[in-house]
Amino acid sequence: MAESAVIHLLANFAPFLQQEANLLTGVREEIQYIRDEFDRMTAFLRVADAMEENNPELKVWVKQVREAAYDIGDVLELYMLRLGHRYGAGFRGFLRKVSCFIKTLKARHQIASEVQRMKSRVIDISKGHQRYHDRYGMLEQGSRSTGLNTACHDYRGDALLLHESEVVGIDKPKSQLIRWLVDEDPRLKVLSVSGMGGLGKTTLLKKVFDDSVVKNHFQSHVWITVSESFKIEVLLKGIIKQLFEEIKQPVPQGIDNMAANSLKGIINAFLQQKRKTFMENSCPSHLERLSKAILNRCQGLPLAIVAISGLLSTKDKSSVDEWDKIYRSLGAELQGNDILLSMKKILSLSYIDLPYYLKLCFLYLSVFPEDCFIDHWRLIRLWVAEGFVEMKPGMTKEEVAEGYLNELINRSLVQVAKMRRDGRVATYRIHGLWREIIIVSKSGEQNIVTLAGEQSTEWPEKVRRLSINNHWEYTQQSKHFTRLRSLLMFNATDSLSTLSIIASSNDGLRLLTVLDLRGASLETFPNEVLKLLQLRYLSLRGTKVKIIPKSIGKLQNLETLDLKQTYVTELPDDILKLQRLRHILLYRCLVDDVPSYPFEYQCGFKAPTEIGSLSSLQKLCSIETNHDNGTILLREVGKLTQLRKLHIQKLINEDGRVLCSSLEKLSNLRSLIVRATGEDEVIDLDSLSSPPQLLRTLCLDGSLYKIPHWIPSLHSLVRVFLRWSKLRDVDPLESLQDLPNLVELELVQTHEGEQLRFKAGGFQRLVILCLGGLKGLRCMKVEAGSMPHLEELFIRECKLVEELSSAIEHLTNLKYLQLGDMSNGLISSLSRDLERGNNWKIARIPKVWIGDSKLGYWEGNYL
Repeated sequence: MAESAVIHLLANFAPFLQQEANLLTGVREEIQYIRDEFDRMTAFLRVADAMEENNPELKVWVKQVREAAYDIGDVLELYMLRLGHRYGAGFRGFLRKVSCFIKTLKARHQIASEVQRMKSRVIDISKGHQRYHDRYGMLEQGSRSTGLNTACHDYRGDALLLHESEVVGIDKPKSQLIRWLVDEDPRLKVLSVSGMGGLGKTTLLKKVFDDSVVKNHFQSHVWITVSESFKIEVLLKGIIKQLFEEIKQPVPQGIDNMAANSLKGIINAFLQQKRKTFMENSCPSHLERLSKAILNRCQGLPLAIVAISGLLSTKDKSSVDEWDKIYRSLGAELQGNDILLSMKKILSLSYIDLPYYLKLCFLYLSVFPEDCFIDHWRLIRLWVAEGFVEMKPGMTKEEVAEGYLNELINRSLVQVAKMRRDGRVATYRIHGLWREIIIVSKSGEQNIVTLAGEQSTEWPEKVRRLSINNHWEYTQQSKHFTRLRSLLMFNATDSLSTLSIIASSNDGLRLLTVLDLRGASLETFPNEVLKLLQLRYLSLRGTKVKIIPKSIGKLQNLETLDLKQTYVTELPDDILKLQRLRHILLYRCLVDDVPSYPFEYQCGFKAPTEIGSLSSLQKLCSIETNHDNGTILLREVGKLTQLRKLHIQKLINEDGRVLCSSLEKLSNLRSLIVRATGEDEVIDLDSLSSPPQLLRTLCLDGSLYKIPHWIPSLHSLVRVFLRWSKLRDVDPLESLQDLPNLVELELVQTHEGEQLRFKAGGFQRLVILCLGGLKGLRCMKVEAGSMPHLEELFIRECKLVEELSSAIEHLTNLKYLQLGDMSNGLISSLSRDLERGNNWKIARIPKVWIGDSKLGYWEGNYL
């Protein structure tokens, strides 16, 4: 854990060492010494990382390194803030430089004194490092050893490797054994299988042992091989190890030296705990609500269910208070309960096993409230702003961060809550017990995140990151916030006053890098923000802020500006001073989520004309181009070669060629959304000769003469939306059906013809199809072999007259059919057939929904 802090610190030393003109004599050498000393510690930290949890003395030393790294980083950044001036050129610049030197002399002496103190602190920590120097060799050697073991070969084990399909003649005896084990007399029993060698006894029994019916019937399972000459103690130890490994709990200490009777006692105690909490009796009615609530806290984690059930079995069944106390304070119960402590140790193993660069990212998840759905891109942008993400050649930091998330998903440490329709993850969630037992406790212990209002009452001396959920009564002394780096508020009603209170501490919020006020009750841009010169991430999403002040140009370290769903309609020219900006997110939906959007359901913002100077931009959403400088603005977009997502609003026909010229330069583009000034305005992008080949999402809202000729060449396309195209003599399916990776297709007022024909072999990966506003459509044909993987079909405002069942006959994987505002005749016949059980083609679809919006709202029924 400390290594992440140290590596981040080392990466930031260079700018300070380059400021030689501003450094007092000796300070440069002191900083260089500190850097070199931390550099020497880093190699040891990488090896010590995995041993920190089990070595209290080493844990103290690592904590000292981590806190020293944070404090030195604070000192150096404060130094930069106080002395980092631009003097200008010429004689006036020289005078400013001399004047500044005199004015800041006291501050520079203070910095020199602080650096000297930090050097002494590092020297003391280094002495502690020397005490571990001998151990370092052993650690390094241990990490390289392979530990090969040799053992006699047991040929019976070969039978266990056979797949069931490779074995013949066991179906009948296997079924019989399973019946004896599961279906018949529930009393304890022993079943014996005998026969000559090679008959297949071991194979048969292993297949019974592995059968899902047997696995689900018994809570514990052990496979033991008994040879002709055996020791009972060895067998009992093997049983114990398997029993505890199955529930991922550590094996009791000292079993290697126990006699047979003691080992039998452990097995007996274990199996006694395996009865559910109320033994053979049902749950008392007065505990049912709490039982379900506690079970929900376990969220399906078997280890948690077993451990907490064991705890509850020791409690008074007549006392609701005792059970309620456990529900409310599972975290506190961990401190004094051996059963739950062992669960915590087991859960900790997954955390300890993480590589150093993931530990900080993982514990950072504690900033999000319990049961919060964590947005994919929000988390990634926060990680990047916090400095957690390493640079890798040929990759953006955001791409590296996505790799981090995938690692955590693969380790089952974060759960996917919602998938996007293109197969990517939209939101995540954290298992409640994971969050409470591991993430929150370790995050607080290592001073990564402080949670205001949660159970912990003891605050660190220097709060580094503060997360406030709902209302928070300010009772802490201001000294806690002198080194605050991140402030995130969730559902806060008094965010502005809270921000003002925290900003009034000794150094204000001068070191703040992350400020997330999403959803706060703000109507004006907070003045305190303009003083946060280190700010990298600013979110005012969902607030009522209307105007961004010119002085935002002071925030020259800003990387993310999130103003989605605010009332801001224009960004000042001073935004161009923010050369590190990577994400500008600013648009607002004008209507709620309804089946049929009006054309103007979103508005963007008026961008500065010279937007092309922001060369680091990756996301630009969404700029309006129907003003006097729109043509120049579109030309400037071509300079943003790092763009991954581009959203353009209110494009006029005459600017289509200029946009095409710019798009040819955006080779990194993954998402392109273009909306015309009105539904009758033509979008002319046919002059685009070299489209971005990595494009995954394409949305064109406006009239088209024809489908752009370059669309069929975009083999990376996953999602295509063509709305208000109003094509007359052109079949849009011809250009789209062979796209090899197309998963989602939406056609809204795209086609004015009477028929759509989905040909055999077309749309081989399509999962979602939405057809809307095709009022001329009378017939929909789907040939066999078309859309073989289609799962969801939405049809709205289409006056189909032919029977729909023939169109979906070959869509054998269809799971959801939604029909809205269709012809009365079609809906009536469909409903009548389904009620009578006549239409099996529709009836086989798991979910069918029919709705109508004629009354001014959207309502419907599942059939």
